[in-house]
Amino acid sequence: MRVHNFSAGPAVLPEEVLKEAQEELLSYQGKGLSVLEMSHRSTEFKQIMEDARSRMLKLMGLGDDYTALFLQGGASMQFYMIPLNFCAEDKKVNIIDTGAWSTKAIKEVKKLDKKLHIAATSEDKDFTYIPKEWTLSDNPAYLHITTNNTIRGTEWKIDPDVPQDVPLIADMSSNFLSKPLEFAKYDLIYGGAQKNIGPAGATFVVLKKSLLEKQNPGMVTMMDYNTHIKKDSAFNTPPCFSIYIIGKVLEWIEDNGGLVGMKKRNEEKAGYIYNILDNSDFYRGTVCSDNENCEKRCEF
Repeated sequence: MRVHNFSAGPAVLPEEVLKEAQEELLSYQGKGLSVLEMSHRSTEFKQIMEDARSRMLKLMGLGDDYTALFLQGGASMQFYMIPLNFCAEDKKVNIIDTGAWSTKAIKEVKKLDKKLHIAATSEDKDFTYIPKEWTLSDNPAYLHITTNNTIRGTEWKIDPDVPQDVPLIADMSSNFLSKPLEFAKYDLIYGGAQKNIGPAGATFVVLKKSLLEKQNPGMVTMMDYNTHIKKDSAFNTPPCFSIYIIGKVLEWIEDNGGLVGMKKRNEEKAGYIYNILDNSDFYRGTVCSDNENCEKRCEF
């Protein structure tokens, strides 16, 4: 019997994927060496990378106006990298603060001494709900949201509407590819791979190419998205084995009903837990619901 990890960090991977990787561990497709050993500039690994990239964009329903990158540094690096690249001196970063991860993104904006506007926050109830309304500043660089906060258990149920000239950026570390979304509404989506699509070590960034027109000049080489786009995520040695597993997980998602199939699976799994929480005299959920019982459910 396999043990399931419910702790923070790396999550359970499909057993089928692990078995496939096990079979290919010593010799990838009969090549005589492991993906752990092969050059990131080899023909074989370039195909692995392209396969993962194309599968990701296909699952998201995105076309050639988007690209996908596999980087390092986790979502935490993106908290810094995004405002560095896309907030000009005369602009303001707009963030909806829904707890731990968006709060960390706010700290990085402040460290860069960028202008900041909190478009909405749920801090008044200890981040136990998602704000239904928000107000953009004048001259916003972009609007940033965190689609799922694992610490408080809150999740966006909509894809926010913003003016056409305001980029929408999202940290989707915790619920990426767990259900269908209007991904084309977003100009940049990022997150750590380890929650949903692979092992720790890789960071995914899905970027609308037109966003690069808003990029600040003079970026430090490794902090410049163009660096990684031009070199197909291989400017430096990428997390090769993590990307290899990501490709296999994406294929597994395709073979198991795509994002519609993932939504059904996840709703069934969530039901096991929330049916107990919502009908218990002992346990209490920590998330506000849109009903008269909200105050009770917000108790700890």
